[in-house]
Amino acid sequence: MNDAELQRNAANHAPLTPLIFLERAADVYPQRCAIVHGELRQTWGETRTRCHRLAAALRAHGLQRGDVVAAMLPNVPAMVEAHFGVPLAGCVLNTLNTRLDAEALAYMLVYGGVRAVLVDPEFAEPMRRAVELARQQGLAEPLVVDVPDAQWTGADARAGALTYEALLAQGDADATLPALPDEWDAIALNYTSGTTGRPKGVVYSHRGAYVNAVSNTLEWDMPKHPVYLWTLPMFHCNGWCFPWTIAARAGVNVCLRRIDARAIFDLIRAERVTHYCGAPIVHNLLLGAPPEAKAGIDHPVRAMVAGAAPPAALLEGLAAMGFDLTHVYGLTEVYGPATACARQDAWDELPLAERARLNARQGVRYHLQDGASVRDPQTLAEVPHDGQTMGEVMFRGNIMMKGYLGDAQATAEAFRGGWFHTGDLAVVDPDGYIKIKDRSKDIIISGGENISSIEVEDVLFRHPSVMLAAVVAMPDPKWGETPCAFIELKAGAAPDAADIVAFCKQHLAGFKVPRRIVFGELPKTSTGKIQKYALRDQVHARDAIDV
Repeated sequence: MNDAELQRNAANHAPLTPLIFLERAADVYPQRCAIVHGELRQTWGETRTRCHRLAAALRAHGLQRGDVVAAMLPNVPAMVEAHFGVPLAGCVLNTLNTRLDAEALAYMLVYGGVRAVLVDPEFAEPMRRAVELARQQGLAEPLVVDVPDAQWTGADARAGALTYEALLAQGDADATLPALPDEWDAIALNYTSGTTGRPKGVVYSHRGAYVNAVSNTLEWDMPKHPVYLWTLPMFHCNGWCFPWTIAARAGVNVCLRRIDARAIFDLIRAERVTHYCGAPIVHNLLLGAPPEAKAGIDHPVRAMVAGAAPPAALLEGLAAMGFDLTHVYGLTEVYGPATACARQDAWDELPLAERARLNARQGVRYHLQDGASVRDPQTLAEVPHDGQTMGEVMFRGNIMMKGYLGDAQATAEAFRGGWFHTGDLAVVDPDGYIKIKDRSKDIIISGGENISSIEVEDVLFRHPSVMLAAVVAMPDPKWGETPCAFIELKAGAAPDAADIVAFCKQHLAGFKVPRRIVFGELPKTSTGKIQKYALRDQVHARDAIDV
């Protein structure tokens, strides 16, 4: 067939963007509830108006296509609105980890060239310091917008001179907004620890966000009008793209400012929550809640877990509560989850322990991800599906970052051979399911957050008594993993564990501080390289001191 005369035009082609999901939800279901937060009940029609006002106001303040708008917000309505309002203005949304300290935040503000920041009162002080540090490093003064929240019971701290509602009042909901010229345009900037303490800026495209938002729907067989509880931070990979997924299904965003088991169960009952996502720590928190907190849930609830593999007790406990659990795996570079442990009907007849083993695998590629494979990192040959041969997990397809902002070399290395190299080592079982065995990046995943062991080691090396330091992951019943520090002291030095921890707390966010300190000579190779595998074997050493 010769169809060369048939050309792409406005009638048969439009750039893929998740922003169309907001428009359709508001057009078709303007009176349906879109956001719940305490007493607030906001419809899809109202949400579209507010998002358009946000976009118009940002443009009125001089922001242009490609400018970065940061959000230092918990899971509140403004965070949902930012996922539409910011890109509607042609800008790029940078959701910041609310657990980070001012120094780390300042680095991200400067690195991304942030032009505006939305700030919750809980984080006003670290953001105020971060903006000042960034200004000292040459960043032009950004527009700082305070976002008050009725659910916040602390001090009414401010970081800027303009409130969120005042900003929206400056925007015309009927203003003409810039059209998306190319689906390859950036929609979001996220940060990952990578293999060093300096985070990399991962750039998402409108196309990738659209594709993963749809893929989420397919993976969960998500019906119209789901009620989604925000237990997963929206700052983490843009909430795995679920702000856009929920809009696509004209669902309800049930906002949750802070993780609390009773609050979660109360919302599940009151709002008839149908779906939620979270790290293992969230699910374990729910299992550990008192029986009276769990009582009265009489409808199906679907949950997604990523991170550490769910143990049998977790699967059994959630099943007893009527919760259906899906195990997924991914990274910041692939927009959150990009594989899922798709269940087979035959598994239902197996003993719990075997079901748990099968469900604990990372599984198979997401619906709209072209490839998820385990390959030899040098030859790129696929490993045999024998459950024994180790290789590196690799991805390619439409659910893939554009690359690392300002780092062409790292981008080229990550995409070497036409595959994205995760650095995670795995095997493939005979049924084609991936099972991760180790992390070559030495990243510690604590409560769903990545901690770079190198970043923690860099701080330890700055202690005047420390000669050598190495940090590895230590299993933790609450957080999944926490840092364990092995320290070789300088001659004559005799600090105790509390002194080391206090020093770390001065330079690291709290969740990155080692929870265990082990003093002694570090095992090394003949060339002096520290043998981390040997340290992992010693992680439960008798002379360890928990702190």
